Amino acid sequence: MASLRLPAQLVTRGTLNYHNSSSSAAPSVSLSWRRSLTPDNSFPNLPSSSPLSRKPSTVVPVTCSAAAVNLAPGTPVRPTSILVVGATGTLGRQIVRRALDEGYDVRCLVRPRPAPADFLRDWGATVVNADLSKPETIPATLVGVHTVIDCATGRPEEPIKTVDWEGKVALIQCAKAMGIQKYVFYSIHNCDKHPEVPLMEIKYCTEKFLQESGLNHITIRLCGFMQGLIGQYAVPILEEKSVWGTDAPTRVAYMDTQDIARLTLIALRNEKVNGKLLTFAGPRAWTTQEVITLCERLAGQDANVTTVPVSVLRVTRQLTRFFQWTNDVADRLAFTEVLSSDTVFSVPMTETNSLLGVDQKDLVTLEKYLQDYFSNILKKLKDLKAQSKQSDIYF
Repeated sequence: MASLRLPAQLVTRGTLNYHNSSSSAAPSVSLSWRRSLTPDNSFPNLPSSSPLSRKPSTVVPVTCSAAAVNLAPGTPVRPTSILVVGATGTLGRQIVRRALDEGYDVRCLVRPRPAPADFLRDWGATVVNADLSKPETIPATLVGVHTVIDCATGRPEEPIKTVDWEGKVALIQCAKAMGIQKYVFYSIHNCDKHPEVPLMEIKYCTEKFLQESGLNHITIRLCGFMQGLIGQYAVPILEEKSVWGTDAPTRVAYMDTQDIARLTLIALRNEKVNGKLLTFAGPRAWTTQEVITLCERLAGQDANVTTVPVSVLRVTRQLTRFFQWTNDVADRLAFTEVLSSDTVFSVPMTETNSLLGVDQKDLVTLEKYLQDYFSNILKKLKDLKAQSKQSDIYF
């Protein structure tokens, strides 16, 4: 069985430097490369503090290997066979459910965990264990897969680079080497305009790395999830707890993850979308205060709002950068720079809707989404005569 070598464009391009050390005489499928983070001319605007511009003191060898399988050219793979990475997340689970409903054969890559993701199996998906921070676990999950849909992101307690940069690079390399036919990557709207925010910079660099990999791909930039507003605003208001907000003027066009999943599957079947960069946005952009006011009206009660000035968050970020053990906190607080920039996370969907054959009227509005949520919750509270158990109920 001949070994698979990384294509030349993956060895020398992008912000990472790669060196293929696999032997052509190896008896099984294997991928080997060395990587070191160094700035190059592909990304001239990287600040010196960027996580992608810090060169480690040593070059760490990483090896991916998979059991020997028939990966000869021409081996047929069903177009309906997809792998969803990050399948237990807010977006990932909606992708899984929608794909299953539309007849796809869905495999879910999840990390080994004490509480298994049984709900994915109950829906009819196949669950495989792997960890993007351990590249050697990736290739076996790709065998027999036609399309990868990448919804994964790092956990809050992890360094941002671990999954969102190093893990994604390893996944893209393995996908290319193992002949994956299509790769869907979710990014962040305006990520190219905010290199000072580590996660946004990483998303933009990953977009470029995927583009140069040679994989047939679709990149989808997102603005914000409606589902995230439930725990952030709706539940605290119902429980009469503090709602945390900022005085920032930033506006976000939140979108229902079910709509994102539906549009993603439409894009997947549309050959005209291959290689394109799409941005999905909700019907209207909202400020934090507007969202809180809407929740107050639908809940029928006032919110206990605690406003944190953006200037305070900015100072906190600067302080946390002085200590190595708080660098990750500083990286996440970097979004304060975006909050204070009067950015609008929204784009007109006219062209995208036309390309995908979608009617704008079919996209759920934030008013409709929150109205349905509060109606269901308030009815359940009335029926159960409960006052403080709603934090575990999600629409």
